Amino acid sequence: MIFSGVATSLLFLQSCGTSDSIEMTPPPLSLPVVKVLSQTTSTFKEYPSILEGRENVEIRPQADGYLEKTYFDEGDFVKAGQVLFRIEAQRYQEQSRNAEASLQAAKAQLERSRLEVSRLEPLVKNNVVSEVQLNIAQAAYKNAEATLAQAKALAQDADINLSYTLVKAPVSGYAGALPFKTGSLISRGQQQPLTVISDTREIYAYFSMSEIDFLKFKEEVNGTTIGEKINNLPLVELVLADKSVYAEKGKIEIVQGQFDNTTGSIRFRASFPNNKGILRSGSTGNIRIPKLHDHALIIPQEATYEVQDKTFIFTVSKEKRVSSKVIDIKGKAGQSFIVHGVAADELIVYSGHDRLRDSVIINPQLISADSLFKIGTAQ
Repeated sequence: MIFSGVATSLLFLQSCGTSDSIEMTPPPLSLPVVKVLSQTTSTFKEYPSILEGRENVEIRPQADGYLEKTYFDEGDFVKAGQVLFRIEAQRYQEQSRNAEASLQAAKAQLERSRLEVSRLEPLVKNNVVSEVQLNIAQAAYKNAEATLAQAKALAQDADINLSYTLVKAPVSGYAGALPFKTGSLISRGQQQPLTVISDTREIYAYFSMSEIDFLKFKEEVNGTTIGEKINNLPLVELVLADKSVYAEKGKIEIVQGQFDNTTGSIRFRASFPNNKGILRSGSTGNIRIPKLHDHALIIPQEATYEVQDKTFIFTVSKEKRVSSKVIDIKGKAGQSFIVHGVAADELIVYSGHDRLRDSVIINPQLISADSLFKIGTAQ
C-alpha cells in the first residue's frame, strides 16, 4: 500500500513537470504591407525668393519748397499721370510771369526791328539813306531774334519749373511709404524720395542657386547654352508665405553672369503675371522648379525608419520573412519617397517596425496603394 502511494505521487509530479515545460509558440505578427510602385511623377526643388515689381520708381522732387498737399495714401494704387503731391508754387509762379513779360517785350522789340528794316529798305534803293543805316537795322533785327529765342527758352524753363510743383506719377502702380508730411520743407537734393511706386502688373521673383545646384541644372536640362537651357525649363510655381501656391505659373527668364564670391551662389529671376495685384514688392516666397521622374520607384514615407542617419525599410520575402534594407532617397513627392535600392512590386512593411527584427516571419496584410500613395508637391 505504501509503495502504491509513492508511485502515484511520482506519477503526479512527473505529469506536472511535463506540463510546465511545454512552451506555446506565438502566432506570426499581422502587419500591413504595401508594394513598391513604379510610375512617372514629379518632384520639386524650392528656392527662397524676394519679390519685386517690374518697375520700382522713386518719386523725387524737382522743385524746392514746402509740401502743400498729398493726393493719395500709402498703399494706394495710382495711375500714370496722376497728381501725387503739390509743392508751394508762389515763387515759381512769379518767375513764370516775369519770364512771360520778358517774352512779350522781346516779341515787341523784334516787331519794331522788323518795321525799321522794312522802312529803310526802299529808302536805300532810292539812295535817300545810306546802306550803313540799313545794315545797322538788320543787325538790330537779328539781335532781337536772338533775344526772343532766349526769352522763349527762359519762359519755357519757368513753366517747366512751375509744373514741377505738381508731382505726377510716371508709372501706374502701388505707392509706398510717405516719409514727408504736409508742411515739410523738401528740396531737389534730398536723399530720401517722396515715395516709391511699384509697377506690379508683372512680378519678378529673384532667387539664388548654389554652385552644386547650378552644375546639376547644366547637366540635367537640355540645351547647349545657358539661354537654351533656361528656355527649356518648365514653368515654375510660387509658394507664398502662408504656404499657399500662387495661382499663376511663372517663367525663369534670366541668370546672373557670374557667381557671388561672398555667398557662392548665382542669381536667377522668374516672372509672374500679377493682373489682380495679389503680389506686392518686398514680399517673399519660394520658387518651386519641377523635375519629372520616369518610372520612379515610390514608397510611403511611413514605411521607412532611420538609424544613425540612414534610412531603412523591412522587405518581405515569399516565405513571409522580413529583412531590413538600407535605401537611398532621391526625392520627396507628397507623403512618399522616390528611392533607389528596391524593386518594383516588392513587398515592404508599412508600419510596426519597432516590433520587428531580421528573419522574423509575419502574416502580411496587403494594403491598397491607392489609399496610401499621395503623390504631390515635394517639400
